[in-house]
Amino acid sequence: MQVKSFFRTKTLVSLVMSSVLVLSGCASTGSSMATHSADTRLKNDSSAKFFNRSGYQACAVAAGVGVLACLVSNSSNKAACAIAVGVAACGVAMGANYYLDDRRSKYANTTQRLQAMTKDVQDDTARVVQRTNVAQRVIVDDKAKLAQIKRDMASKNINVEKAKKDLVGIDQNIAILNSDLKNMQIKVDAYKETAQKERQDGAGNKVVAMEREIARMNQKVASLKAEVDALYNQRSAITLG
Repeated sequence: MQVKSFFRTKTLVSLVMSSVLVLSGCASTGSSMATHSADTRLKNDSSAKFFNRSGYQACAVAAGVGVLACLVSNSSNKAACAIAVGVAACGVAMGANYYLDDRRSKYANTTQRLQAMTKDVQDDTARVVQRTNVAQRVIVDDKAKLAQIKRDMASKNINVEKAKKDLVGIDQNIAILNSDLKNMQIKVDAYKETAQKERQDGAGNKVVAMEREIARMNQKVASLKAEVDALYNQRSAITLG
């Protein structure tokens, strides 16, 4: 058992530290690509940290620090400690296996565990809704800018420099939203995998409530994706000479 725990801890440490390096690289790369032209509502809203790159970087760094603290601590079960701090920092984003291990360690009772996980899904769904509300306001404004550019092009009365600046900003907004959507879908898929494992392990119909909430979260993500895709299609129809 100790050997198994050692390798499990080693695997988690490798995962977390790799995530720190990869996400740090993403953040530094993204910072060179991102400009001030992206809408501040998308960058500064409190919901941004749950789904964007910088938020994932922060959780990976926090998890990495916590895992290392577990390894040098006097904890009797370093593996359980490492998993717990990882999930505390990143939630289901750490991966379905680690998330499920953490919830099983805290809730031996299946009913209580599923209730807790259902609440986790509901909380993440609320964050998706909050992010969607912000995104919709940005999308409405961006669509209005695109419509104005098209009218100006048709009337041959266009300020090309301003139009280019507006288009760069819209492109940045679309990039941010697509990144959010990717990370949202990662969470949805991890929850689906968790629910499937619980059902396979004998939870049966006790998983239904959790599955219902996952489906609701997935629908919210799909709705946001449809709006972002519509904005992208409208943007793609415009080419400045």
